[in-house]
Amino acid sequence: AMKAAVLIQRWYRQYVARMEVRRRCTWTIFQSIEYAGEQDQIKLQNFFTYLMDHFTPTNSNQRDLISHIFTEDEVYKQTELEYYCDHETIELPESYAGPHIDFPLTAAHAAALVEAFRHKQQLHARYVLQLLHETLKHLKLLPNINRVSTCFCEEITICGDLHGQLDDLLLIFYKNGLPSVEKLYIFNGDYVDRGKDSIEILLILFAFLLVYPNEVHMNRGNHEDYIVNLRYGFTKEVMQKYKMHGRKIHKLLQIVFSWMPLATVIDQKVLITHGGISDTTDLDIIAKVDRHKVLVFIDASNSFFTGECPRREARTTSQGRCVALWKRSWRSVAGKWASPNHMKMASSPCPFPNQTRNPSMSVNLITLNGSRNPILYLRKVCWPRLKIVDILWSDPMHQEGCVPNAVRGGGCYYGPDVTEKVLSRHNLQLLIRSHECKQDGYEFCHNRKVLTIFSASNYYELGSNRGAYVKLGPDLIPHLVQYQVSRTTRKLTMKQRVSRVERSALRALREQLFSHKSDLISAFEKYDKNKTGRIPLNDWATVVESVLQLGLPWRVLRSQLVQSAPEGLLEYHAWFHDLAIEQPTAEHVHQSLLETLYRNRSNLETIFRIIDSDNSGLVSFEEFCQTWKLLSSHLNMEISNEAISDLARSIDFNKDGSIDINEFLEAFRLVDKIHYTERE
Repeated sequence: AMKAAVLIQRWYRQYVARMEVRRRCTWTIFQSIEYAGEQDQIKLQNFFTYLMDHFTPTNSNQRDLISHIFTEDEVYKQTELEYYCDHETIELPESYAGPHIDFPLTAAHAAALVEAFRHKQQLHARYVLQLLHETLKHLKLLPNINRVSTCFCEEITICGDLHGQLDDLLLIFYKNGLPSVEKLYIFNGDYVDRGKDSIEILLILFAFLLVYPNEVHMNRGNHEDYIVNLRYGFTKEVMQKYKMHGRKIHKLLQIVFSWMPLATVIDQKVLITHGGISDTTDLDIIAKVDRHKVLVFIDASNSFFTGECPRREARTTSQGRCVALWKRSWRSVAGKWASPNHMKMASSPCPFPNQTRNPSMSVNLITLNGSRNPILYLRKVCWPRLKIVDILWSDPMHQEGCVPNAVRGGGCYYGPDVTEKVLSRHNLQLLIRSHECKQDGYEFCHNRKVLTIFSASNYYELGSNRGAYVKLGPDLIPHLVQYQVSRTTRKLTMKQRVSRVERSALRALREQLFSHKSDLISAFEKYDKNKTGRIPLNDWATVVESVLQLGLPWRVLRSQLVQSAPEGLLEYHAWFHDLAIEQPTAEHVHQSLLETLYRNRSNLETIFRIIDSDNSGLVSFEEFCQTWKLLSSHLNMEISNEAISDLARSIDFNKDGSIDINEFLEAFRLVDKIHYTERE
């Protein structure tokens, strides 16, 4: 009996270990693909900046089209759009059966919104604009850093990313109670994108913010950003739900986002901010920044590095990141400070504080007849801007130091020594941040001085992770509460849960492999010296990582991705047939163009949404061709006009000379071959 028990125990431990390996591989796949997408997003933002300097328009309308979206002046002018709040001009039809609200709001109004959204009702645009206008007036009165005390309540509840998942917010309120005078809440950013109910989450939280201005606090996240919303779904959601007034609502929301506070401090001991910190984080500086004038979505990872500063040094110190930002900023500085008749070039050292003077780091600066106005601009604007990027985009790491966050493409990685330094400088004892999905909904690191809290359960796939929130009492000891919205996962075994999430992750990974087919084949051929069409599996793993650069354990994943490799050799041309198939609409389009499209669908959609200025969801052939011209400029590749025209004609389904954006993107969605076969 004892031997049998030992054997069963040993078998079970091996079984759990195998499940854990599969679970971790799956998690790594999801996170690698997610962060690669964020890198693409920041590269696209850099491309827009580059575009303004290098794109040659064929007519004045084209430059106006791009310019009105991406110049800083246009963003600053958004403060003039408060006239969009003229909700009284919008009539409320008699047939409207949704919730009604009056101002000033009461707790009953906010609770009624919760119930209405629970039953899938929609708030009328008239009320939405009025609610956003009142929220904006309130946010303008708030400091960059809110100060909260536990003296007047039993505990404070802190929630992390929700990402448009209304069911998670409803479950939190069900388990923990609605906000009230006795029930304080701090929401730590990333309310929107990815999920389908982002606008409902915002309206609920804004309503409670107005009812309980001292008990509800909302920090800004990195997804409360115009360009990020274009890519990850929030813009599309607003336009679809509020078609006639969607543009007004969306523009007003962007202003509201720009006025959101950046951090919250509890009892002068606990700092709460979305991403985290860096080695240069100074709360006194952050408190003085004009947050509504700061464009937080910039690349601090040196991707447009053009000066003489050594690249290695620029990527390993925060000062180097500042130098990279500093060098990239001269064109915009020139436009702000100098006319062509007043500019002259000179050599000057880096203007940032504490920067070591080094002749090799001298760069060409723009001066105004000897004036240092550009340097003053960089000190007052770019340096604080980088600090805000750091607190919204950064992640903790186990190693000591502070380095650029090359995985996300923005912010930095900060180690336990940096955490200790910043907390000690401000006499703090704990940093609570969000920004990263964790399987258990939370994670402690840096000697339990950093707590990551993530409140969107089932983030990657049903059953992929739990959500969590944390409660702090006067003793400031974290009390964590975990949950998972779906009841389905409770009925599944461990193996079923892991297998379900694993299938979803592998499907996304196969899409990545298929979209890089040409690059992979070229790399495979370099290893195939004898032109046999076969390579060893070890070489396969090396090539796949070198092309995709996802940092995945390819040798562990080999059994899931490679079905057949006789004698340890992979027939790499046949291998692609087992990955994915394309929809029939793409049959007559050149293969290299297909792969470019698959690989850049998110970038294309972002550009399409921008070009579709009237938000009709349709683009003309001319706009479609212009989009591809922008993309080819971004990718530094040649795409013939004939290929683009063939592509346009193949997806003009009703032959009316215009292209539906959603149908276009769906036409080039990769379909998993196994599921496609089952459906047939």
